[in-house]
Amino acid sequence: DLTNEKGFLCGKALGDFGADVIKIEKPGGESARSLGPFYHDIPDPEKSLYWFAFNANKRSITLDIETVDGREVFKNLVKTADVVIESFKPGYLDDIGLGYSVLSEINPGIILTSISGFGQKGPYRDYNDRDLAVWALSGYMYITGEPDRPPLAPSYPHAYLIGAMNGAIGTMIALSHRRHTGRGQQVDAAAHQGLCFAISIETKLPWALQKINVSREGRDRVRVLAKDGQVKLPLLWECRDGSIAFFFWVGPNFVEHNRSLVRWIKQSGVDPGLLGTWDWTKEGWNKYTVAEVKQIRETLETFFMKYTKMELHDGAMEYRIQLTPVLTPKDLLEFPLFKERDFWRDIEHPELGTKITYPGGFVKTGIGDCGVLFRAPLIGEHNEDVLHGELNISREDIVDMKQRRII
Repeated sequence: DLTNEKGFLCGKALGDFGADVIKIEKPGGESARSLGPFYHDIPDPEKSLYWFAFNANKRSITLDIETVDGREVFKNLVKTADVVIESFKPGYLDDIGLGYSVLSEINPGIILTSISGFGQKGPYRDYNDRDLAVWALSGYMYITGEPDRPPLAPSYPHAYLIGAMNGAIGTMIALSHRRHTGRGQQVDAAAHQGLCFAISIETKLPWALQKINVSREGRDRVRVLAKDGQVKLPLLWECRDGSIAFFFWVGPNFVEHNRSLVRWIKQSGVDPGLLGTWDWTKEGWNKYTVAEVKQIRETLETFFMKYTKMELHDGAMEYRIQLTPVLTPKDLLEFPLFKERDFWRDIEHPELGTKITYPGGFVKTGIGDCGVLFRAPLIGEHNEDVLHGELNISREDIVDMKQRRII
């Protein structure tokens, strides 16, 4: 694993599936170890929670692959490896003599997975591929935010989380191909391509088929054609301790749903107003004026504000209403679904004298295990195991390489 933060999740996912992942860090440790937050808010390269999250299930060695001796050590690792994953600028490994053509001569079955913003080839390969640029060029930002304000990027940079997971999927496909053919290959995982693929159904197909240019709708995105005009209702509604998602549908498929909603509103003590006189079997939104639709909105707002999001969640289950709470990170830790599925895992951190709770695997397998099994490594924690134990480099040579800053 030669990745930086653009590709950490690829090795993490493969490690979750059971791969023996060796994270190669530069001497002194990966720069991402300086990214917070930190355990107990103490800045320390061995206490980065960001590092913990994305590098669990990996071993660590330090190695400078820009040196001649460092490259030789790396080539020896490649001899018995299944996969090399990297997220350098396209062409960097070729420039230092470790490109796919060199690695495949050492090990014809090797799979080189390269994660980048815009791919290893093409006119954009050398463009600045920071997260914001990838999002902007994917089309996602155009449909994110309020219609009367500029487009928004997601609050947490995660274009490369998608790119890295696609890299892991591509790696698994390449491993399957090698099992049948004996041949390795280079997997080119471009984050931009992955985003465009994911959004294609929502935006590109409407344009291709009907020339509909899907745009951002914002919070109020449910279009209502009232008797005297058009008005919008929100998808996200405020409640007593946060927000819930509730899509207010009207039509023959939602007759019983909306009758049940009115019963729930009455039981809460809120006057259902116009909702209480609606004949759901015969009437649509065009029965009401824009002003009356706004009254209905006020009724729903009053009702939702009586309850917490989990009270609304429980009530929705009882009354069979399509409604869901918008959970915070703290809520996720307490959410019953994850507890019942044993999603959270307490992982030992002996160097800290404690356990830390981690998210579990991204799938739940029927046989075997998928998820965090052990904590992220300390800087060069496995130098001795890998360099001496597996590559048979003498301890004297290891000391010499350390003094020369090769490891």
